[in-house]
Amino acid sequence: MSGTSILDRPVQYLKGVGPRRAEALGKLGITRARDLLRHAPHRYLDATTVTPIARLAPGMEGTAIGDVVSKGVIPTRKGLRLFQAVIRDSSGLIECSWPGQPFLDRTIRKGDTLLVAGPVRFFHGRQIQPREFTVLARAGDSADEEGTVFPVYPATANLTHRQIRRIVQENLDGLLAAAEQEESVVSEGLRREHGLATLREALEWLHRPPTLAHAEEARRRLAFEELFVLQVLYARARYENRESRRGVAFERKNSLVGPFSKALPFQLTAAQKKVLAEISKDMSKPQPMNRLLQGDVGSGKTVVAVFAMLRAIENGYQAALMAPTELLAEQHFATIQQLLTELPVRTGLLRGGLKTSERRAVLEEVASGEAQLIIGTHALIQESVEFQRLGLAVIDEQHRFGVRQRMKLRRAGADPDVLVMSATPIPRSLALTFYGDLDISVLDELPPGRRPVRTVLRRASARSRVFEFLRAEVASGRQAYVVYPVIEESETLDVRSATEAFEHLSKEVLADLRVGLIHGRLPSDQKDDIMRLFVCGEIDALVSTTVIEVGIDVPNASVMIVEGAERFGLSQLHQLRGRVGRGGAQSYCIVLYVGAEPPERLAIFASTNDGFEIARADLRLRGYGEFFGAKQHGLPEFTFADLSRDEPLLHAARDAAARIIGTDPLLERREQRALNQALRSEYRERLQLYDVG
Repeated sequence: MSGTSILDRPVQYLKGVGPRRAEALGKLGITRARDLLRHAPHRYLDATTVTPIARLAPGMEGTAIGDVVSKGVIPTRKGLRLFQAVIRDSSGLIECSWPGQPFLDRTIRKGDTLLVAGPVRFFHGRQIQPREFTVLARAGDSADEEGTVFPVYPATANLTHRQIRRIVQENLDGLLAAAEQEESVVSEGLRREHGLATLREALEWLHRPPTLAHAEEARRRLAFEELFVLQVLYARARYENRESRRGVAFERKNSLVGPFSKALPFQLTAAQKKVLAEISKDMSKPQPMNRLLQGDVGSGKTVVAVFAMLRAIENGYQAALMAPTELLAEQHFATIQQLLTELPVRTGLLRGGLKTSERRAVLEEVASGEAQLIIGTHALIQESVEFQRLGLAVIDEQHRFGVRQRMKLRRAGADPDVLVMSATPIPRSLALTFYGDLDISVLDELPPGRRPVRTVLRRASARSRVFEFLRAEVASGRQAYVVYPVIEESETLDVRSATEAFEHLSKEVLADLRVGLIHGRLPSDQKDDIMRLFVCGEIDALVSTTVIEVGIDVPNASVMIVEGAERFGLSQLHQLRGRVGRGGAQSYCIVLYVGAEPPERLAIFASTNDGFEIARADLRLRGYGEFFGAKQHGLPEFTFADLSRDEPLLHAARDAAARIIGTDPLLERREQRALNQALRSEYRERLQLYDVG
């Protein structure tokens, strides 16, 4: 992309911008002209079907355009203040009403031209209650052309969406002409293959769509481009791993794997056998394995990981398992030691809380190779840790670490095989986006005989009966969690806080029980001490925030009570539910909500225990950004792609990327020049992380 292109000019030099507006646009991530060209509207108002005001009738949904002839804020008998404006077109007048929005009196002025859309009703005359509205022109200005689809842009302080729309429209033709001179990331053949608009068409329809269908075609074209560039990055990473790195071809010795399999007190599920075959095939190759193992709570991921680690150990290599918390590392250590009781495997535990002498002893065992299976936290990737011969690295709860930590652990050995595990079920579209450099295996079957957790929804008014049930379960020898969405009393959240609830429960409702409190603001060592007390059965009921969402294994806990459940996402609720049902007793998840009827997501939650089904619904309801915390984990954020509905587009982009890297892995051909440049400008840091040249 030429540095002299108009698209690379600072945005302040565009018509209608200047230094002050450029500063405001910068808050939206718009610093260059090309940023403005790809500034996506977050919605559109369709004025192609405008109805003359005289023909708006009660009971219909209508869209109208008119000038404001009067306006004002009106109080009601119930104390509610509403804003009303009367608009007029050539056919007549109609009243527009916005209950509870008196602030619009400062936004809408007499003489403004409004587009309003919403239901028409009869209330002291005809009235429309706009669900959508936009100011098309200020008093005295000429209105945008009627009969078009109006983009509504994300705005910021000192710059309204109307002002942004005007800036875009005033500069659009010149920017489109400049964009047409640049090479497209998506080749002409690929565009035709998938029925995509040209880049010129997409960018024009993004800002000036003749119809809503054209706006969607624009979004689809630009979404494919976003997904395609990311999938090319992942295809490059997979290619480099396969072709440029030499790993270990682990043989089938069965000196440890065979005896371990025979000693298991249960039969492996069909899903476990399938996944083990995939892992075994990977480990037999001379290229390093890079595989994601996804499975719901209780699907048997740990046993699968032990099989893989034993295969590395029986070939004379070390294996390491990295967990996100010290407590989970300890629990893995205890579980694996119990599984390996009859096998001659030396295990070691490396965590941050060890005494200096204990840590030195473990490090010496790791460096000498005496420790064959090492379990730990992020302490495993510190510079002081030297493995003698690391052959396999297993990373538990992958989303708690991220690519950087995974790469550091991989580099701790001579390109060891890597198996990452996640107990957070995510839809395939997210898996291919977050873990696109990995091959994916899924455990979609629970072991036979495992009792599903019974999930019930209860109004908050039933709280006393719910806690009586908790007391009965504790009386029978069980334990319980009580989870709250906030830590301390908040004036803005109408929910009980964990600290307030702990005081109330421990002193009144459950005064005769041993009640503990844990939350994210406690020091790590204090959290671990409290969880150890709960694991040992010295706490009957644990009051908590979502700090217990992942990595806690207490088989004796049979009750999970979630207060203020409407504050939680679906997948978060499912992770909380996964803290119970880990033993032989029937377990229960009781969800308390406020209101006459439960919200849609709570009804979905109660209807299924399938984590993948819940994850798909959560993605649909919450959207990509909130589902997995893209910013928090440094993961790609999309402007145009919507993973809840674009999975077919994602698969098409992935297939296209694989074909291109298969024939031109270094993107050296002329037709891939723009693609190569886009990759380096958008994902430079990730290219370095994956060691992609």
